Amino acid sequence: MARVLYIEKESESDLSKTAEGWLIPKVSENAARVLERRYLRKNEAAECCENISEMIMRVARNIAQAELTFNKDADSEKWVREFYNMMARLEFVPNSPTLMNAGRELQQLSACFVLPVGDSIDSIFEIVKNTALIHKSGGGTGFSFTRIRPKNDIVSTSHGFSSGPISFMKVFNEATEAINQGGFRRGANMAILNYDHPDVMDFITAKQDEAQLNNFNISVGISEKFMELVQKDEEYELLNPRTKETVRKIKARKVFDKIVEKAWESGEPGIVFLDRLNKDNPTPHIGMIESTNPCGEQPLLPYEACNLGSINLGKMINHQGIDFEKLKSVVHKSVRFLDNVIEMNRYPLSQIEKMARGNRKIGLGVMGFADLLIKLGVPYNSEEALAIGEEIMKFISVESKKASEALAVERGSFPNFKNSAFDVKGEHPIRNATTTTIAPTGTISIIANASSGIEPLYAVCFTRNVLDGTKLVEVNPIFEAIAKKEGFYSKELMEKISQNSTIQEMKEIPAEIRKLFVTAHDISPSWHIRMQAAFQKYTDNAVSKTVNFKNSATQSDVSEVYFLAYKLGCKGVTVYRDGCRQQQVLSTKSTTEKAKEEAEPGQVALNPTPRPRPDVTYGTTKKLKTGCGNLYVTINYDENGKPFELFSTMGKAGGCAASQSEAISRLISFTLRSGANLKEVIKQLKGITCHSIAWSKGGKILSCADAIANALEEAADNLPMNGMNAKAAPATGTASPKKPNKSVSLRKGACPDCGGSLSYEEGCMRCYSCGFSECG
Repeated sequence: MARVLYIEKESESDLSKTAEGWLIPKVSENAARVLERRYLRKNEAAECCENISEMIMRVARNIAQAELTFNKDADSEKWVREFYNMMARLEFVPNSPTLMNAGRELQQLSACFVLPVGDSIDSIFEIVKNTALIHKSGGGTGFSFTRIRPKNDIVSTSHGFSSGPISFMKVFNEATEAINQGGFRRGANMAILNYDHPDVMDFITAKQDEAQLNNFNISVGISEKFMELVQKDEEYELLNPRTKETVRKIKARKVFDKIVEKAWESGEPGIVFLDRLNKDNPTPHIGMIESTNPCGEQPLLPYEACNLGSINLGKMINHQGIDFEKLKSVVHKSVRFLDNVIEMNRYPLSQIEKMARGNRKIGLGVMGFADLLIKLGVPYNSEEALAIGEEIMKFISVESKKASEALAVERGSFPNFKNSAFDVKGEHPIRNATTTTIAPTGTISIIANASSGIEPLYAVCFTRNVLDGTKLVEVNPIFEAIAKKEGFYSKELMEKISQNSTIQEMKEIPAEIRKLFVTAHDISPSWHIRMQAAFQKYTDNAVSKTVNFKNSATQSDVSEVYFLAYKLGCKGVTVYRDGCRQQQVLSTKSTTEKAKEEAEPGQVALNPTPRPRPDVTYGTTKKLKTGCGNLYVTINYDENGKPFELFSTMGKAGGCAASQSEAISRLISFTLRSGANLKEVIKQLKGITCHSIAWSKGGKILSCADAIANALEEAADNLPMNGMNAKAAPATGTASPKKPNKSVSLRKGACPDCGGSLSYEEGCMRCYSCGFSECG
């Protein structure tokens, strides 16, 4: 192994302590903002009424209380201290619902649920209701829609025809949207349809309209047999789930190619190897696995839930290398913590409580793997990194099983142990049917100031937006420390890095350092898959990992990755080609060159010098509901009664969303006063989709821009003779659009919290500007 390149000097004595002697966690400014916004207890005035130490104490004390359930004489205070210190040192962080809800009224501590969807109206809408209850409690849900009869199949009770599974997916989607708008933690769903369902081709293309099914991730449930048929270019049977009869045959290659095409276009659907999930199903006598949680890493039986938590590998290092003794200690305490969570959890449904307590599944995972590699001086895209990943996960798997077996001696094995895979193989009684999962760590890795899961760095530096509109350069702390140590640090260099998606061409940075700080798009897709496979080898459940492609990648490249995942034993694959979605925001360095071009024949050109604004104008203000909050749009009119300028104000002042709506308004005002056609202005704004959608009396509001278009459209309808600025002011020319440089970084959508750019990793969305994440 390479030398240990970097290690924090932080020690116990460096950490501040409360008056009672408890450690005060050392978190970043961004982590503090995330905690204040989403995790800390608030009073009726929405003001934080606990600090970070008190939050950790609330969680530690609540989870340690389970000790008394198993032994009324247990020293629960010992475990309060153990759990508190482990979290305060940022060595382990549980999933978001546990941080948010432990010790509070809701007390719903699980992030992952799977619900069964049947083939009758009664059963389907019962599950819709149960989904709403889960989302209201802060959980995400997974479903298989495979049992629903195909489109145009006979419905005997009504003598009509079935609308098929996709129509019912839309019902779930709208129900989720309604719950999201109710102010709860954003709900998310996974939809899986098996490859042999007659509607599989419709399912694959279900999200090609990006305004549809925006609360779902979708994956096709496939098998090793399917991949063999693809290779042989053979047909297979599509089966009606109601009758089990063959509807028709289809070429496996045709289905596979369509999956590849759509994944290349938009990142969806993913693929899930259902046969591999069930091969590792520890309780086949209880049921078969048919779906996963929203990000794909947690296979679950119908009505099953799982509690997750992640170890910060960046903290598991000493001057000799990986500190396996420390890692062992944290693994054993984490397993105990997660088993206690099962006991303390208040489940949203009785069926879920029965399954969760029957199998007692936990999912212990990791974050900060990229940080660990950098500190060890090992490039992510190297054979040595693969070996380290496999070694670490094998160690965690072995030690987590030992910890669970020890708990079984103390507390008993999981109730469904008899006839389980462990029982059949004659293995020792164990407390938990599964112990390991590599889950997304979107927000909790920000709290821990760690890299996400087993992902490489997404960026070395990035620009963060703060509430007063200021932009701050956020530098990876390890990179900053090494840059200062090696003598190449400067504010100018950090600014330059923040405007680029890679440092690989920056000669002012030593080559050895550039090799270490590779980002997601510096690494070839095959390395992503190989790293996923290395961790999957010793993970009970599955691995959340995104295979990143450059925008120039071909469909053939995506196909090759799918086959590599099949060959290496992965249980599922999520791919994402940079810039593949229409609503993506372009985040790049601005060019300084300006150019002009002549207006094309017949085109109405704009006047580069807008009409001056009179001292007094008159107008109207309309309130519109958007996914970012209430938006107040004021339209003022000129002396001819035509829209002349526009102002918009977010109901919640400050933040990037408010500043962006103001910027849009200024540009619209400039455009209208320069003689633009109002219809064209509306056309450019209408239909732009944000990450968060809202409902108004007039229908869906897709974004703040769409809301402004709505207000302009209403104003246009009320103009005399429906006049639309028919006579435009003459112009000499228009400015040509600026061209992005080679360092362009394309990301998906706008953050619903701050309006910043969203990145796609670990199968979910994450905002590096403010810390928003769809997953815990």
